[in-house]
Amino acid sequence: MAEIVIAGIMRAGAYSPNHIGNDAAIFNASAEQLRKRGCEVRIYSEEQFIAGEVKENIILNMCREQRSIALLQQYEDNGCLVINSGYGIENCTRERMTRILIGSNIPYPESLMVDTNEAVKPALKKAGFTSCWIKRGDFHAMHKEDVSYCRNIDEAQEVLQEYFYRGIPRAVINKHLVGDLIKFYGVQGTPFFYWFYPFDEGHSKYGYEVINGKSQGLKFDLKHLKAICQQASETLDVKIYGGDCIVSDDGQIRIIDFNDWPSFAPCRNEAAPHIARCVMNTIKKRLEK
Repeated sequence: MAEIVIAGIMRAGAYSPNHIGNDAAIFNASAEQLRKRGCEVRIYSEEQFIAGEVKENIILNMCREQRSIALLQQYEDNGCLVINSGYGIENCTRERMTRILIGSNIPYPESLMVDTNEAVKPALKKAGFTSCWIKRGDFHAMHKEDVSYCRNIDEAQEVLQEYFYRGIPRAVINKHLVGDLIKFYGVQGTPFFYWFYPFDEGHSKYGYEVINGKSQGLKFDLKHLKAICQQASETLDVKIYGGDCIVSDDGQIRIIDFNDWPSFAPCRNEAAPHIARCVMNTIKKRLEK
């Protein structure tokens, strides 16, 4: 019997929009890498986890369901080792993430956090917003309509009202940034870091990459990109991460999205051993305490 027994909890399909296969593939590849290192990895669904079927003290997960996140936090509070942390996953919900990143001086777009029944046009005008993005503030995006590009403040007000009618109480409004859109993936505590231009590679979740369009190849400092992503990872408490940023024509880099355990679709084979190494190192540190 393996000395280290890990519960691996898959992500529910509803929280893998257009990426169900990719999310499952990276999770299974990481589990297999852990098995090669002598671990026993028992795979569960989020539904099984919520139903109380997980008894292991080490949990590797891609959970996104609200009940799962609360349960992960409960397991952590009771002394279990959880990767990614349930608190970290919650930190990646839009409004919470925005407050944490801005509060930690991590480069991020100018943003307003509002109730969806507010009249926001005066505030947007005062802040100098024209085109902008409205994103549900209370949770992770599950549908294309949870992230909306608005060409002007009149359209922004209309979209915000639609969010209210859909029962979404809070929203984050990000100022639209012009520049090259870059997607990145990383694993905390390892040398692994991968970036690419998603529009150029045809990589998309909701098709919004077309807004910024084809990359111009704007110059930027890769070491700085890695540094701010690492800082965001540590600040948000997310070891396995990915996201998006915009590089402006002056080389400035700003994170526009940060996700707990994304698909790693273009670099799955390269990432999986590093994810396993991160998990093993975290387990080792816990056992040494």
